[in-house]
Amino acid sequence: MGSTIGLGSPHPAGQTPRPTSPPRPATSVEQDRSLALWSGLPPYVLLIEDDEGDALLVEELVEDSGVDLRLGRARSLSDALSHLEAEPPQCVLLDLHLPDAQGLDGLTKVLAASAEAAVVVLTGLSEEQAGLGAVAAGAQDYLVKGRLEADVFIRAIRYAIQRKRTELAAVALQASKLRAEENARLERGLLPTPLLLDDAVTVCARYRPGRAQALLGGDFYDVVQTRDGATHAVVGDVSGHGPGEAALGVCLRVAWRAFVMAGARGEELLKLLEEILLAERSGPEIFATLIAVTRPPGADIISVQRAGHPGFLVRSAAGVDLVEVPGGPALGIMPGWGADWPVTEVPLARGGAVMLFTDGLIEGRVGPGSERLDETGLLDIARQYSGLPAETFVDTLIRAAQGRAADWGGLADDVAVLHLEWNTPS
Repeated sequence: MGSTIGLGSPHPAGQTPRPTSPPRPATSVEQDRSLALWSGLPPYVLLIEDDEGDALLVEELVEDSGVDLRLGRARSLSDALSHLEAEPPQCVLLDLHLPDAQGLDGLTKVLAASAEAAVVVLTGLSEEQAGLGAVAAGAQDYLVKGRLEADVFIRAIRYAIQRKRTELAAVALQASKLRAEENARLERGLLPTPLLLDDAVTVCARYRPGRAQALLGGDFYDVVQTRDGATHAVVGDVSGHGPGEAALGVCLRVAWRAFVMAGARGEELLKLLEEILLAERSGPEIFATLIAVTRPPGADIISVQRAGHPGFLVRSAAGVDLVEVPGGPALGIMPGWGADWPVTEVPLARGGAVMLFTDGLIEGRVGPGSERLDETGLLDIARQYSGLPAETFVDTLIRAAQGRAADWGGLADDVAVLHLEWNTPS
């Protein structure tokens, strides 16, 4: 066809917008055929135009270009919104004068309805300022009706899509950085520095995120030594993953430390923690499990409380044992039903140690179906390496658990481990 439509854009006169990918050394329509290969399917372009003559002009430009793309048509903004919901396009060609939208109003609504589509606005010969305003408002480019050629028209669409993809990638990268920073802050709250007054106890703590997990979980631990010389420790796990669950884990961990330092003990302590969970959780389905231990200075026993949590390992010169004391329900499971969490005294030999852990360490699949490592599998591993020093022992157990689950997807959940070894006075 003989008529031309010229590219109007915010770039200096006579210059074509610079592509975000490495420039190709040609301007022929044949090279623009690669547009059809970007998604494996011919790209979908939605034309929003009520004028039949202008719509026919666009159809002829697409046909003359020889590029394989699918061109849809909407005659009004309301019609366009239905099209956008049915099949999101890679690019929208938007007339600024529609029966039900004038100027930037239509652009604003299209951007809100299809945030991932590149938008190129169509303006009249005397509306170049309107085109510039549209670009400032979020469009990728503008085209002036009456001054277009097929190759320039297709190139404008291709560059608009490329710029939009670059923009979306930059936004996603920034969001990823913010998520990583948020996770780092939450992790510091979940995994604190133990508050110790002397060297009576040696603490080895480990945290391992679940495989391929983008969000931090709610596993937490803490160790506090009170002024009477007693050592208090907790390991807990908030159900679910995400910033909300992690924040709740931080809240419970901080509350536990504060309550312990204020003198709360036994059943009173866990009831207070459940009150905090009920007040702070995002929904009734959220609960938390935990295990807490206390050892008075120089004592040969530890006091243990369990709320829906796995047992723990006790290490001594005789080897390693798995201990499962009576317990109550997970926090938040039975609010208002008068749940209790008994305190059980467990013997601990002089120079002995305990290892607390979250269920991520024992719930990895180690065989077909639902076969898991479980506490008994962990105990078998622990007994093989019972003579190792604390840090090596903990690291070896985590590696061995991961190794047994490697062929079945690895350890899918977070793992928190807390190893406490009381030093024998010289």
